[in-house]
Amino acid sequence: MSTEPETTEDAEPGLPGAESTSAGGTGAGSGETGGGETGAGRPASEEEAPAGSGQAADLENAPADTRQAASAEGDPAGPRQAADPENAPADTGQTASDEEAQADPGQAADPENAPADTGQGASEQGSPASTGQAADAEGGDAGTPQVSEAEAELRAQQAERERIEQRKAEKKAPIASGTKLSGKAADLLAAVRAVESGEKPSATVFEEPRPAPRRSAPEPERRPRPVAPEPVSAPAGAAPEAVEAVRQVLGEGGAPEVLAPQAAAVLGESADDQLRADPWQLLRIAGVRPEQADGFARALLGAECGPDDERRGRAVTGWLLEQAALAGHTVLEMPALLAALAQRGVPEPDSAVQGAIAEGEALVFQDALEGEAGAPAPAGGEGAEEGEERPVRVLVGLERYAMAEESLADGLARLVNSAPKQDGSAEEWERAAAAAQGSAAELIRAVAGQGLVLHTGGEASLAEPAALLTAARSLGLRGWAATHGPIGRNRFAALLRRSGQAAKAPGQADEAPADSPVATVSGLLAGLEGPGRDTEGALDLDLLVVLDAPQLDVETAALLTESLPDGARLVLAGDPAVLWSAGPGRVFADLLAAGICPQVASRRPDPGPLGELVSGIGIGELNQVEAPGKEVVIVPVRDAGEAVHRTVQLVADSVPRAIGVPAEETQVITPGHGGAVGTRALNAALKERLNPGPGRFGGFDPGDRIVHSPAPGRALPGRVVTAGAEGLHLSCEGESVVVPRERVEQSVRHGWALTAHQAVGSRWPAVVVVLPGDAAQALSRPWVYTAFGRADRHLSVVHGVEHALPRAVAEVPAKPRTTRLPVLLAPQISGT
Repeated sequence: MSTEPETTEDAEPGLPGAESTSAGGTGAGSGETGGGETGAGRPASEEEAPAGSGQAADLENAPADTRQAASAEGDPAGPRQAADPENAPADTGQTASDEEAQADPGQAADPENAPADTGQGASEQGSPASTGQAADAEGGDAGTPQVSEAEAELRAQQAERERIEQRKAEKKAPIASGTKLSGKAADLLAAVRAVESGEKPSATVFEEPRPAPRRSAPEPERRPRPVAPEPVSAPAGAAPEAVEAVRQVLGEGGAPEVLAPQAAAVLGESADDQLRADPWQLLRIAGVRPEQADGFARALLGAECGPDDERRGRAVTGWLLEQAALAGHTVLEMPALLAALAQRGVPEPDSAVQGAIAEGEALVFQDALEGEAGAPAPAGGEGAEEGEERPVRVLVGLERYAMAEESLADGLARLVNSAPKQDGSAEEWERAAAAAQGSAAELIRAVAGQGLVLHTGGEASLAEPAALLTAARSLGLRGWAATHGPIGRNRFAALLRRSGQAAKAPGQADEAPADSPVATVSGLLAGLEGPGRDTEGALDLDLLVVLDAPQLDVETAALLTESLPDGARLVLAGDPAVLWSAGPGRVFADLLAAGICPQVASRRPDPGPLGELVSGIGIGELNQVEAPGKEVVIVPVRDAGEAVHRTVQLVADSVPRAIGVPAEETQVITPGHGGAVGTRALNAALKERLNPGPGRFGGFDPGDRIVHSPAPGRALPGRVVTAGAEGLHLSCEGESVVVPRERVEQSVRHGWALTAHQAVGSRWPAVVVVLPGDAAQALSRPWVYTAFGRADRHLSVVHGVEHALPRAVAEVPAKPRTTRLPVLLAPQISGT
């Protein structure tokens, strides 16, 4: 069993019920692309040099008119790029790529966010395979005096989860005691008791005036906020004796003993006893699948083991909900969950779900179905006849994500219903707006009077949040911007400096100076970047502009909103056409659809042929573009071997020679990790050409391009500097990072080639997008839009999917995600 399913990160998986993958496998996961040998060069097309020659693809002689494939309305016959459509490469007929497997929530949605493969394959008889995946991102050196960025981020997230757990415990506590109630809740309880005893109800409850739709900043009652994490040493792992006890149980059940440290960490004390009592608890270990847990259970329980075991039903229910979260869902509809359980061999799916709910392993919700125009059905009174049953949908989800989504709705409602802090007079805000132009002025005016504002647009539209940030700081507001990753942070800081909108500071053009008001979201929440926190634990700022907002999952967004002080303004800005977040939820899309706050759409188009091409893709059209400067070049290929060969040629020779962009500034993007043209195969070929070496440091050499994943959903491009006893030394966008030896295999990959989800939020001078023939099923409009949109100056497309590319752009939108955020927001927003 591999720790990383061979699915692709970009397409949004659907609900359960699709055909599942096989239990076995030796690391080649169910959806791994097949066909084609990486090293086998094939004869080139007539337009290009032979694949076996030393020549690179000739970009210098490419036609000036690099016509993109015709739109679905125009020429459905396929691409009309540098190659004539009649000479377009034939489909190789290879197996579906990794991304196709995502239709099943039983398959992880984001392999690029999961740790790298470390374990050995599982036997086909169903015994669990080695995952080798670290149990937690906190598993660094216990003796390190300072916490790493990943550990600090996870601690901040843990603080938020503890707050959510506290809220849940308060809700479940016996109400009769009243010992955990305070404020209005305590007054209400007193009033109820007074009514029951015949006394007069408490005036503090019933005589309080109804709050106005908008309140002044000091009035909102705040809930406890997460506090900034303290720099403490990493927690120690499970005790050696506990790990040894688990190792013994795993051995008895035929499971790989290397799972012992992770199992002991996940299951906690008496993990060995838990596994003996309920072998299906092994499903809580990342990478283990139901059929493998079944094999483990048969070995331990013998004749007692059966598919109708209630323990199996509960465990598979939890596993399916976890897989659905990896696919982006915060909840699943009951019929879909029941169908998936039946497919997994659970004879009584309904009983299994009810058992999981009874044991507190899942939560159930009944949400009213939406009425016309997306409005929630009325709760009663107008529009609902007495005694009439309203249609509802029954949803099931894990407590972790359900509570995070509820917390997020609370935080967003607080922002919308509260008047922002009055920094600067109305006249000053209007003068700042008048000094700006177009939609930048609209954005400034909207933020002047609202606590929550949405801003949409492409790369060029970043000038508008920059203008807002400058105007706000000139009025005395403590304004900050936050991006998804360090590349985006440094680019936005450079934009501020170039336009004279930030304090001058020494440093490179692509590095964020220490006093630049720009941070990453993870660094901001962890306290490693940004303004820090005030005495109440809130972020010490008045305005926060979050760029790359589509990348916010529900947990991160909940932590962010709960960290804002009263009266603060929040601007969520981003391009709604890109891939959604790696984690569960679709926060930005849900807010745009809900219409609960002002929305400002930028009118700044991205310039040049690349901007024209990407803008057309965003509306479902793969238009022809004139590219006199070879901004877009198509390189047709016939098979996987030729695709790898052409990619290496482009990066190492053609793009540097014809475009003037060096190899270290050219990024390769491909649909998935596995297969003959996945990131692993491409990175191996690119390393051999660009930085050959023995890989003596866990497969890496100094100078290797890498991508570091300190936590799921985060990808930090960088380079290997050196290695020592303490671990692998990296340089990630000017920041020094040391990855402990035991974490290297799980969290560091070679980074010449990335997936689209790893690349989102970043841009490079030149990008090579590789579309092998077996990637056709993986393509969607958001994937193509995201991949093509990562290029600043030049885009090369290694094209082997023929008609699948225009078809994906025209007909394959993002796969839906099931969430509850709109339903949770509706009753809390004044006027909705």
